Amino acid sequence: MTVTNNIIAQVLIIEDETDVRKLLKRVLSLEGFSVFESENLKAAIKVLERENIDVVLCDVKLPDGNGVEFIPKIKAVHPYVEVIMLTAYGNIPDSVQSIKNGAFDYLTKANDNQRILPLLYRALEKVKLEKRIAQLENEAAERYASFDAIIGSSFAVTQAKTLARQAAPTDAPILLLGETGTGKEVFAQSIHTASKRKTQTFLGLNCSAFSKELLESELFGHRAGAFTGAAKDKKGLIEEADGGTLFLDEIGEMPMDLQAKLLRVLETSEFIKVGDTRQIRVNIRVIAATNRNIQQEISHGKFREDLYYRLNLVTINLPPLRDRQEDIPQLADFFLKKLTKDAYQHVKGMTAAYIEKLKSNEWRGNIRELRNVMERSLIVCQTAELNVDNLPVEMQQRSVVHDGAISAFDLASVERLHIQRVLHYTRQNKTQAAKLLNISQATLYRKIDEYRLG
Repeated sequence: MTVTNNIIAQVLIIEDETDVRKLLKRVLSLEGFSVFESENLKAAIKVLERENIDVVLCDVKLPDGNGVEFIPKIKAVHPYVEVIMLTAYGNIPDSVQSIKNGAFDYLTKANDNQRILPLLYRALEKVKLEKRIAQLENEAAERYASFDAIIGSSFAVTQAKTLARQAAPTDAPILLLGETGTGKEVFAQSIHTASKRKTQTFLGLNCSAFSKELLESELFGHRAGAFTGAAKDKKGLIEEADGGTLFLDEIGEMPMDLQAKLLRVLETSEFIKVGDTRQIRVNIRVIAATNRNIQQEISHGKFREDLYYRLNLVTINLPPLRDRQEDIPQLADFFLKKLTKDAYQHVKGMTAAYIEKLKSNEWRGNIRELRNVMERSLIVCQTAELNVDNLPVEMQQRSVVHDGAISAFDLASVERLHIQRVLHYTRQNKTQAAKLLNISQATLYRKIDEYRLG
């Protein structure tokens, strides 16, 4: 074995026999572990409070207590620490009991020298895995813990969050309307987390990502032999989400016959797998989303009106980024911190000119586009602050006059913003928008071209 300068992990040895303790320390130190020693449980508690221990090697019988009974006390304060029991030859039954009590495994002092390192590495793998799982769970909980995690304080976003908060505790179906990249899935996750189903499954499916046959199988499942390639029974997402929430993104892309089957699920809470005859009962909440004008789809015979009325018990409109420019600095700051957490750490901020350019962009790709632009800026940035030179060339060259920047005093800016809001209200229905604005459709189309709203 060779000594390494890199510490693999921190190990605590709790053993009252000095010779055994020193031998174990030497073996582990040569392997590259940072080793701490305690001859009793009282001293061990102080080490655990002071140091970030990963694995404990603990004798079963100690001067001031029983090592097996000490395991739950360790786990209560340090849940990710793994404990390997040390036992004298002949005391294996005690150590078997210790495994049931929470120990990772046991070693006999007399003849287990060859097992020490392999066992320690396996325990360490478990420690790392459990810490990683906890980290991911914390990140997910932080991301979807509440609607406060949805970034933005503009009027339109505040309205959407308020309605979502009110609807979350119910089982009512929810329809999220908004352009691609406006955060529909984030809203769906937040609604689920704030609901009484929060401890149950949340499953999402993009309806535009599958052919009709595959979409039907993904949603409803199938019996073995139902079609070529169906070698065994498969649960669909509707069944998998039983008790929880099913999020159907881009529901406007769903074929009409599948819409009829989904309507039945919403009305009866029952469905039939592809190739089966047996009814299956489920308890799910459906949150649907689309970037299409559903009323227009209905009039063109591409979406069922009865399904629409069943889904839109609560409808939440998510505004495009161009209608919430005041939120852009806050969103940009969020992405800067998120993207520089593990990379681009030399970048600490953004210049005022950079932020102004972000605010004046049209953002046809909405929040998703903003994130991509910022990551692109970080890739090329060589300074401590993001500046205009780091933006894509087309954004650099776009003049403020034509960017559509909003001014509280400029009449054209006010008109542009008002037309945007009316178009958003009517979900891009130009006929309805023209009527509400009390102008002709020809004038509206001219204004749309003039302000580049199309």
